[in-house]
Amino acid sequence: MPLLKDAVPLMKEPHPPPQAPLPWILPSLFAAFNVVLLVVFSGLFFAFPCRWLAQNGEWAFPLVTGLLCVLTIFSLVSLNFSDPGILHQGSNEQSPMMVQVMWVNHRAFRLQWCQKCCFHRPPRTYHCPWCNICVEDFDHHCKWVNNCIGHRNFRFFMLLVLSLFLYSGAMLVTCLIFLVRTTHLPFTMDKAIAILVAVPAVGFLLPLFLLLLIQAKSVSAAERSYEGKCRYLQGYNPFDHGCASNWYLTICAPLGPKYMAKAVWLQRMVGSDWAPMQNLHFPMCTSVLSPPAPTSESLQTRDGSPREW
Repeated sequence: MPLLKDAVPLMKEPHPPPQAPLPWILPSLFAAFNVVLLVVFSGLFFAFPCRWLAQNGEWAFPLVTGLLCVLTIFSLVSLNFSDPGILHQGSNEQSPMMVQVMWVNHRAFRLQWCQKCCFHRPPRTYHCPWCNICVEDFDHHCKWVNNCIGHRNFRFFMLLVLSLFLYSGAMLVTCLIFLVRTTHLPFTMDKAIAILVAVPAVGFLLPLFLLLLIQAKSVSAAERSYEGKCRYLQGYNPFDHGCASNWYLTICAPLGPKYMAKAVWLQRMVGSDWAPMQNLHFPMCTSVLSPPAPTSESLQTRDGSPREW
């Protein structure tokens, strides 16, 4: 068939983890431990070095770090309980042998069948083996919050990385200023707590900065982490709308489904409006095709004209 004969894989599916995953309670406890750890270190920070600075008229440091602390805890908790873009299970009446193609920015994508969720997945949708769900616009599974990062919560993830980076930097600067201002004083509990808080703040700064740069580059280029080093055909990314538009779609655009409505409509219309392609072998990874001319062997409407979205 001309439509799928020369199909080239767009990306490789990530290697799934071992078949015997850890019980769900362990990742949940780890995510809760991270929240508690952040609250404990923040409490020590505000109870000792920040309290001394506030008592000596340095109110700017407690105010700035307090706002960053509230923003960090809010983004962390929001990311823990957010919906990453879950696509719910389909019907057993849908056939995995049916081939459907969706156009995205002048590129055709063959919808892949999810054996666990029983529906054809839209482009950039991946079944997370840890959460056992299909996530639209999947980026990665974050074990720090025990949640997937996808279309509906990626902005919370970026907010968390940015706020945690700024908060760690503010804590480090505040502790250093406190230690400089108290060099003439004997070693006290305030100084010990300041050192205890400053050490992990230093350790988090560089990884958070690198992660922030990597995610900013991915957003600018409309790439996703799980796609790895694979590149699109002819150097063209069909999901790339330009740097400014990519940032708007990621941070400010409405959180409705990106492609699911088209995918559901396509699958519902196959029986009455589309001519299916039979006896086709297709790989397990998503494929991208060049826009074909309408032929009798291609997906087309029964009147001979190609369907447009």
